[in-house]
Amino acid sequence: MPRLSKLCAFASIVVLVPAAIAASGSGTVPGTWRKLRPAPLAVPQQTASVWTGRQLIVFGRRPITNPSIDVAEAYDPARDAWSRLSPPAAPRSSLGYRALWTGKEMLVFGAFHSVAFNPATRTWRTLRHSVPGGITVWTGREAIGWGGGCCGDAESDGAAYNPATDAFRTLARSPLAPSQAPLGVWNGHELILFVSSFGPDGKRWPARLARAAAYRPLTNTWRRIAPLPVTGLRFTGTAVWDGREVVVVASGANARSAFAYNPATNHWRRLASMPSARIGPTAVWTGTRLLLWGGQNLGATRYLRDGLAYDPLTNRWSSLPAAPLGVRSSPVVAWTGHALIVWGGEVGTPLGTTTPPRFPRDGAVFTPSGRRS
Repeated sequence: MPRLSKLCAFASIVVLVPAAIAASGSGTVPGTWRKLRPAPLAVPQQTASVWTGRQLIVFGRRPITNPSIDVAEAYDPARDAWSRLSPPAAPRSSLGYRALWTGKEMLVFGAFHSVAFNPATRTWRTLRHSVPGGITVWTGREAIGWGGGCCGDAESDGAAYNPATDAFRTLARSPLAPSQAPLGVWNGHELILFVSSFGPDGKRWPARLARAAAYRPLTNTWRRIAPLPVTGLRFTGTAVWDGREVVVVASGANARSAFAYNPATNHWRRLASMPSARIGPTAVWTGTRLLLWGGQNLGATRYLRDGLAYDPLTNRWSSLPAAPLGVRSSPVVAWTGHALIVWGGEVGTPLGTTTPPRFPRDGAVFTPSGRRS
């Protein structure tokens, strides 16, 4: 029986609380890198991954035949060893894999193909439906997806999947403008989302559509919240939940701005700007710091192979030590609880050449040292 829907609308409040803006750079995070053993397979397409608490599971497609096939493998840091996993049966094509860890299973949602994998039994099962792919989060009970789209389309609907009951449900209609790639986090109670003021065609969405909202699964309700304090066509950034605030970095027209949003007060505050711009990096929260890896420069003319760390206690950015990895795009990035894993990705075709892209099987792990790892 579907739950009752209710739309809770509140006036958006944008208050940039003044904060002492510290110097952007403050040295290098102490710690060491080590290379991983090469994986059995490269995963060139639709790569998705989860950290289970014991191993990194990588899933995706490999175009070694026509059609391409699904592949899966797992890395155990304790043994520094990879193992190949038998993949599930797959359709001729699939798009947009996203993966979540439930504590028991890896859920993989695709446009035409969704599966679940249990590492304890090494078995797969097929899911009857998918959830939208703009953003996908695990709440502890359900996988929730919202937004997405392709090409000139953007979506504004959402759905949830409960693996315990194998049941899907549609979310209450949101007040948000449609978005192909919303920014958001799960904070333990709500899915907090921020979207651009502009559609894929560059036209501004009507003012009646919210630019930020929070969804509460317990009541199947939405509430409007203060939007991300950036303007213009460029809507970039990545977000993490630090236990108290949503931290958004690599944002703004310069892709260097950083902000923190407090859901309890509905207020934003400005953080120290990043030392350098980067578009599309991956961010993880370690429990004490935000680690940022990869991405592209502001002009999107080259990929970056370095990382940054943000310390909320000092409001300062630091560099990670140089990694023993070559330049690559879209690597798998995971935080294990004490170390950062970077693996795989794509080494693209150099401009002016016909060299095909390469998909490396190597990776490295960075372990911060000191008490505040």
